[in-house]
Amino acid sequence: MIVYGHRGAKGEAPENTLPGFRHAYRQGVRHFELDIVLSKDGKPVLVHDLTTDRTTDQKGNVSQYTAAELAAMDARRNTTSWPVKTGIPALEDLLDQFGDIEHFQLEVKKDTRARLNILCNRLTEIIQHRNLYQTAAITSADTWFLKEIRRRNKRIRTGLVAERRFPRPLGIAARLGCDYLCVNWKLCSPELVEKARRRGMHVSCWTVNRIQDMLRLEAMGVDSIITDFPTSTRMFFDNRARSATSLPDDRQENTTTGNATLPAN
Repeated sequence: MIVYGHRGAKGEAPENTLPGFRHAYRQGVRHFELDIVLSKDGKPVLVHDLTTDRTTDQKGNVSQYTAAELAAMDARRNTTSWPVKTGIPALEDLLDQFGDIEHFQLEVKKDTRARLNILCNRLTEIIQHRNLYQTAAITSADTWFLKEIRRRNKRIRTGLVAERRFPRPLGIAARLGCDYLCVNWKLCSPELVEKARRRGMHVSCWTVNRIQDMLRLEAMGVDSIITDFPTSTRMFFDNRARSATSLPDDRQENTTTGNATLPAN
């Protein structure tokens, strides 16, 4: 099961900021989910809300500010504490820094049709120019936007973001030709995963922050989880994998030396 850092590493560093991505990257995280909104000067920038109010020291709509102005803000407000000021970055600044990321989920937030139309063009251009067809998926709860991405370039992978059972998200994702079904983890069930798999969809669950929930989803067969704590989550699964790998040798050694074996579960 793949672990995606939510908004970079939302629980460990300021969300959707370059320091947050660097922090998780240094710990070996190579899969990230992030949010995309269009700046005043037509650049895709990394921010969850349509306003700067919650996460920065400035007030107003993201659409009022250029990418340079957004980058100059302090984006540490109401988020995980961080010692150094950091602003709202542009998507291409992030892509320039990390050449070996395995996959991004780029979630486009709902916005006006005019702005989404421009953003659709920009993201299509970026993916085509950088050849990110295998490295990025455009996800959104906005079905119109997903249709427009598909209309521009069918090679671009798309995903439906769903947080409600009705209307049925799997049916909508299938009609849109989506490659990913990104669901609130509480909606996930073995039946949903099985049906999505039959349709060739990757099932990604958000936002999963408790180990017991991660293990339940893993048992259901989900393909990936999105978590605020990617470094500690990765550490847990890495340690578990190492332990599982060492068990056969340990048991063999205990058998030959007469030492007591681990108790059966």
